[in-house]
Amino acid sequence: MSKSTALARLNDLVDWFIPPAIAADREVRKQARMFLYSHLFGPFIGNTVPLAFYLLSPKPGIDIAILAASITAFWIYPFVLRATGRYYLLTVLSVENLIFAILWSCYFHGGILSPTLPWTLTIPLLALLYIGPSARMRTIMLLQLAINLAIFYFLYETTAPPSSGMSAGATQALGLVSTIAASLYVTMMALFYANALASQVELEGEMRQHQITASALRQATEDAKRASAAKSEFVAKMSHELRTPLNAVIGYSEMLLEDAIDEQDDAIASDLRRIHEAGHHLLKLVNEVLDLSKIDAGKMEVFNEFADCAPLMRKAAQPYQQRAQQAGNELRVEADADLGVIYADVMKLNQTIGELLDNAVKHTRGGTITLAASRTRRPQGDEIVVSVRDTGAGIAEERFGSLFEQFNAAGDVSSTKYGGTNLGLSLSKKLCHISCKAT
Repeated sequence: MSKSTALARLNDLVDWFIPPAIAADREVRKQARMFLYSHLFGPFIGNTVPLAFYLLSPKPGIDIAILAASITAFWIYPFVLRATGRYYLLTVLSVENLIFAILWSCYFHGGILSPTLPWTLTIPLLALLYIGPSARMRTIMLLQLAINLAIFYFLYETTAPPSSGMSAGATQALGLVSTIAASLYVTMMALFYANALASQVELEGEMRQHQITASALRQATEDAKRASAAKSEFVAKMSHELRTPLNAVIGYSEMLLEDAIDEQDDAIASDLRRIHEAGHHLLKLVNEVLDLSKIDAGKMEVFNEFADCAPLMRKAAQPYQQRAQQAGNELRVEADADLGVIYADVMKLNQTIGELLDNAVKHTRGGTITLAASRTRRPQGDEIVVSVRDTGAGIAEERFGSLFEQFNAAGDVSSTKYGGTNLGLSLSKKLCHISCKAT
């Protein structure tokens, strides 16, 4: 197991004891982690002192048992914290327990010359780690320590403690064990604190990096909005500018085509027919681009009205009957008798159906194209489903995700055969997002 994995599991164990209310506050959560590290692992080191007392004392007494019980009681605090969430109350009780254990061992084993006296250094260290920068809690901790020291001094001066009966060698050995244990405890807490500090520095670095990234994203979003607005304005202006000459081309080519047909000049009529069809095709593209730019700019207006649905389907299919026949196709309209009335923008609905039919006619040769409409009864309101099916070449499954994207036909082999920019499908999808309601 790697060091980072072991540390992550250790943090998960410690975090299990932290209530959600404390975990939500990052500063208090950091203090609670130090509190839990101390209480989960500290008793292992702290209990070496009463164990040494028991082994080195010629007559182990109840004072050693009380000391061991006091140190072991630190394991209860994490569970109480998880159950109650009273963090600052528990820190006061925990520091009181620590002061009691240290002064208790000092009282029965040497007083101010006790070999366990070095443990008093851990009191302010742990108190500061537990409470952080809180001035109120620091005052409480200092008063708590002062009161306990005063009580200890009073008892020590007025009531002589019983002699432990330990030899000088045993006292020196106990002092060595106590000093090593205190040093290990302080080192452990220092390592935990260093790890917490490093994690905080790393987290602050990541937060700064995220802030920089977020700022860059906001700037990029603003730039994209400005670019999109400029694009929409440019496309709208250019589309209007293109329409004027295109209308002239279409109008004059239609007039010349009628003259050529009257004069029975088939060669010129064929060329004029191509010009006329190309003009209409180009005008359709310009209209699609203009509509897309309006939708993207949020300027597409909706004019809803009531309309009989079945005649609307037949009318939408009528302009494509001749083109379908020229390609050897049969264009069918299947509309349920109970379609009823629809409340929608009729022109946009007609345009949407037209885009789908145009795509179907373009990609079908010698087949069948079906425009179907049906009403589905639902408790929250009826729904009319309109679909266009064809027996054309079909669409590769991997292209389903990009089917309604603009200009996605560039990577499709069918675009070479049938032509098209796929603007129609993209426009039909966006037009469908404009609300329609059946009645």
